[in-house]
Amino acid sequence: MSFFKKTLASFGIGSANVDSVLQQEVLYPGQKVNVVIHVYGGSSQQDIDNIDLKLYCRYIKEVPANQERHERNSSNMRRVPQNYVLAQWSLPYTFTIQPGETRDFEVELDVPWNTPVTIGDSKVWLETGLDISMAKDPSDTDILTVRPDPVLDGIFTAFEEQGLRIRQVECEAVKGFELPFVQEFEFVPTTGPYHGRWRELEVVAYRSEEEWQLWFEIDRHREGAKGMLASLLGVGQLKRQLSIPLQTSPQEAGKQVLAYLDSCS
Repeated sequence: MSFFKKTLASFGIGSANVDSVLQQEVLYPGQKVNVVIHVYGGSSQQDIDNIDLKLYCRYIKEVPANQERHERNSSNMRRVPQNYVLAQWSLPYTFTIQPGETRDFEVELDVPWNTPVTIGDSKVWLETGLDISMAKDPSDTDILTVRPDPVLDGIFTAFEEQGLRIRQVECEAVKGFELPFVQEFEFVPTTGPYHGRWRELEVVAYRSEEEWQLWFEIDRHREGAKGMLASLLGVGQLKRQLSIPLQTSPQEAGKQVLAYLDSCS
């Protein structure tokens, strides 16, 4: 390989490229997803040290607006996006790709439980990277669609049938969980039995190995405290909690949650 081609490849010009193609359009937490990774050779021979697949999501963390002065003005906070790796995979060997050559790799990834549902401001994506010696590493990013598992979907369906509509969904930082965040769903009553009684309902759902754990915050007043649910979770002060065994049917889960909320209100 000529010196000129080698130099261009080191800057990513004429370098190998990578493209990941998911075999499913929709992902579900707790299930597997099949991915085909295509690696396309560039204008010169290159050694690929590794292929990395990372399943990412984003959550919001509040930090002091001025890090140097946060001790004197701790109430002045700003919201900062944080990226989190939910799952990752690495190719267990190196290989060499020739100019114009295509190499395909089939990968099966587990979608972790508590992967955020991609509605509202919640985003989940797959990032694929090539680790190329002495060269700029190319990458590929795919935005993913994640839907709730049957139990959680049954609960949301029960909400919808009672006139509750999702207004906002966001992942927020908390402490005391396996993950550094929880996904918070905010519902507003537009019709039905809760219209005129509640201003909004905030819900956090977390799946453990044995059950679904749900936390609720009902705002009956005109001015709610936004983000109160996630902050209360972090200090363990929230009392409205319901546990639902995993073997519960979606319809029964919805009935249990509605009955619980009626008893609280």
